[in-house]
Amino acid sequence: MIDFSALQHASTVGDAWKYPQRLANRSGYLQVDRTPDHRLYWEEYGNPAGEPVMFLHGGPGGACSPVMSRFFDPQRYRVILFDQRGCGRSEPTVAQAGPDVALVRNTTDHLVDDINALRDALGIAGPMHVFGGSWGSTLALVYAIRHRHNVASLVLRGIFIGARQDLEYMYQGNAATFAEAPFALTAPGSYVAYPDEWRAFVEVIPPHARTDMMHAYKAVFDAVPTSDEDRAHQLRAALAWSVWEGRISNMIPQDDDPGKYGYAEFALSFAQIEAHFFANHLFLEPDYILGNVSRIAHLPIHIVHGRFDQVCPLTQSSRLIEAFADVGATPVTYVRTNAGHSAMELQTALALTAIMDGLAPIA
Repeated sequence: MIDFSALQHASTVGDAWKYPQRLANRSGYLQVDRTPDHRLYWEEYGNPAGEPVMFLHGGPGGACSPVMSRFFDPQRYRVILFDQRGCGRSEPTVAQAGPDVALVRNTTDHLVDDINALRDALGIAGPMHVFGGSWGSTLALVYAIRHRHNVASLVLRGIFIGARQDLEYMYQGNAATFAEAPFALTAPGSYVAYPDEWRAFVEVIPPHARTDMMHAYKAVFDAVPTSDEDRAHQLRAALAWSVWEGRISNMIPQDDDPGKYGYAEFALSFAQIEAHFFANHLFLEPDYILGNVSRIAHLPIHIVHGRFDQVCPLTQSSRLIEAFADVGATPVTYVRTNAGHSAMELQTALALTAIMDGLAPIA
């Protein structure tokens, strides 16, 4: 089992955290589905009688870590962390049970329903603050669109809209021409800032299959291994996918240690869940979020985005804000930090904490 506290070492916040790391008040498992028996692992931090905060992790498949509770005043907030289906300490995980089990009934619709099931199980009856970054921002926006009366505010980091162009920027880049000219700028992409890390990601896939990298990786993950060599190839692909995202999540990569992204158990779940969601267009209609912002235009929305984010480039926040402007709404807060994608970079972590400190109390 992974020690998810390992995420702590990847933080550049150091002693600048405003609130100390505390132990969870309680934790448990919630049965949310049958065939397979999806059970969500959850933890509660802070004030048990405080304003509820539902924390939605990224990925999909990124799982939670105790350090994620440090954005919140423990005297004011009741913070719920939970691992979404198939990852972290939820059961079954893709790493342990395989995709044929853990990816069954694992869609955006199911994750939205899981949030409501967790609310009910933990006795959250009224509106709550919903806090999500990267894929967590996607899930938070979808949840708010469908259940806006349950949302007091949205605090979003590293907006991920999930259009094909957004995914190709990170996963396709110059892969199609890489064999002939690995450093040629033949297409836009994250590889421009991280050429060495990109090479490790691209070279898992043979040159003839690089015209669609996401499809090629998905084919590796979907293949049924019949030998130790096949299993080793799948693991190598999962680690390459996972470490690529982990490396480029920080504006300055930590070359010595990829943290949780380099753990085989984490990578096997993370990579296969992401590939599953991306192959199915996040299980959303095209432009679902941008086309439905009018439903949440009345909500207080706060956005923090790293200017140098190469996982979810800043233009995704720009498109979301433009969509709100088209319906006459403006986010309460829009902060562009001198940081990359990770919530654990100093400016981003401090900005998120300041926003949570300044939120209007839930009536």
